Formats: sequence, structure tokens, C-alpha cells
Amino acid sequence: MQEVLQQIWVHVQDNLVKILIGLIFVGVGWWFGQRRARHDWKRQEFFDRLNFSLNWIEDGKLVYRTLAEKRCEEVFLNATAAEEIRAAAKATTPENSVLPLPKEHYWNYLNAVLNELSERFAEGNLRREMGLPTRTIPYVVCLTCECAGELRTRKIRVMIIREQVLETLNGTEAITPENSRGGTRLATLRQLANRYKTHPHEFLSVELSLPQ
Repeated sequence: MQEVLQQIWVHVQDNLVKILIGLIFVGVGWWFGQRRARHDWKRQEFFDRLNFSLNWIEDGKLVYRTLAEKRCEEVFLNATAAEEIRAAAKATTPENSVLPLPKEHYWNYLNAVLNELSERFAEGNLRREMGLPTRTIPYVVCLTCECAGELRTRKIRVMIIREQVLETLNGTEAITPENSRGGTRLATLRQLANRYKTHPHEFLSVELSLPQ
């Protein structure tokens, strides 16, 4: 036993510098992580989060609810892609909340979102393929980061909305938000309604199925 302990001690001595450097890097990483967390909480900015938001019109009112929320790395599966998403989110403006990502990369990001939604609605898709009772509705998805109005927090959001509802928002029909903070969301969706025609690469169609 004494020989084993002596060998361990010799190994530690031989690698002491490497161990100390490793501990220093861990400590510095922890410190920067804590500092960033405090900064994000103070400013209520969470650019590492991806919020899936379903939007619809009910009795003339705009309604929106969260379907899911995940870390960007969990959806895009690549640190570089997630960092590009975060950088684009910080570059959005009150006039345009759509993420300004490179056009040639946009489909890849939206496809990652599609994969996440397909996984969450997998049962409906399987029942549909089997010919079992399901209801399937087509939706449009888009990546945004709202930064105006009454928002309490800033997050990257996957906007999910029916195409015909999006077209309604581009018309003259009177629509009101369901709460006092919904004005920003209504303005965002009106932006999307305009960009859906002029920047179609920023949108992707998806069919979501649920059991009946």
C-alpha cells in the first residue's frame, strides 16, 4: 500500500504544473461563467435560450404560449452554429426582429428547429403514417429576437404560426393583444407577415400532427 501511495505522490509531483494550470483554467472559466450569468440576469438577456412560441388569433385577440424552451446547443448541436445564432440575436433591431443570419446558412438553422419539433410531435407523425386518427395542421416557423416595447426578457424565439393567420396579420382586420405586454409580439408578427413575402428564405413550413 505504501508503494502505491508513493507512486501516486511521484506522479503528482511530475505533473504538478499541469494540474495547477488545469485548476487555474477551471477557476477562470467558472469565474467568467458566473460573471456572464449575473450580467444576463441583470439585463434580462438570455441569448443562450431558444424559446418555441406558438401564436394564434382567438376571438380577435392575439394569443401566444410557450411550447418548449431549450439551450441553443441542444437544438443546433454545434458550438459554432449556436454562437452564430447568439450573435445574430444581439444584432436584431426594433424595426426587424428576424435573426440576420447568412442566407446560405438559413435553411440549416431552420432545419434544426424542424428536427426538434418533429421529435416533440413524433407520436402524431407515427400515428399519421399508420393511418390512425390524427389532425395535421401546417405552420410557418421563423427565428426572431424581440428587443422593443414592453418586453421583460430578451430570448431567441422560434415563432410558430399558421400561414393564414400570418396573412391575416398583414391585412386590415382589427386584432388586439390578449395582455398589456402583447403589443410587442403583435408588432413582431406584423413584421414577419411582411418579410414572409419579401424574404421567404427566413421561413420554413412544417406540418404538426396530434392524435385525435
